[in-house]
Amino acid sequence: MKLVRLLANLGYGSRRQVAALCRAGRVTDAAGEPLYADDVVAHAEVRLDGAPLDPAHGVLLMLHKPAGYTCSTRDPGRVVLDLLPPRFRLRSPQLSTVGRLDRDTSGLLLLTDDGALLHRIIAPKSSLPKVYEAALAEPLRGDEAALFASGTLLLDSERTPLKPARLEPLDARRARLTLTEGRYHQVRRMFAATGNRVERLHRSRVGGLALDGLAEGEWRMLGAAERARLFAP
Repeated sequence: MKLVRLLANLGYGSRRQVAALCRAGRVTDAAGEPLYADDVVAHAEVRLDGAPLDPAHGVLLMLHKPAGYTCSTRDPGRVVLDLLPPRFRLRSPQLSTVGRLDRDTSGLLLLTDDGALLHRIIAPKSSLPKVYEAALAEPLRGDEAALFASGTLLLDSERTPLKPARLEPLDARRARLTLTEGRYHQVRRMFAATGNRVERLHRSRVGGLALDGLAEGEWRMLGAAERARLFAP
């Protein structure tokens, strides 16, 4: 693949813009020698302003999503892609969120351009555990853990009961909830079914991955070891 197409697919600019980067001497090989738009060079050998390129197709990012951002790219307000460098909007294939967190929910969000990986993560048969911390408007009444673990809770407008979920009270109005499915606004609707309301919701874990000190609004690329940990039992 020619260099101009490689960089354009990674979102570093249009082909015209990438050609301009090359003419300015900003694109080099690993030894610092200038590269040109029509060169055919191995991805790993290319540097832009001295830095390696983003990985090609198959990236997986972890983002600490703040409340107030949506996962839809069509939303007129603040969207999660605003928190990433602009080039990630222009990648081909495009980045997609792996499932969604609603606007008012913060925490761990994954993004990828790999459709097969996305499907593997969100497929019902994967049953990846997702851990949430919920701050509630009213005190826990005491029977929520048994109800959520029963596998019989039926949400409004649905015909299939929820899979068993684990609830751990943290204090009178805070709880940790572990789910193995991801229905629309599931945590909020589960507590609504008990007569309570979620005031703040945060996702701290997906599979074997946790935020591990990643501050709100920060992101990082996940390597092979973290990908494996995602699916670790």
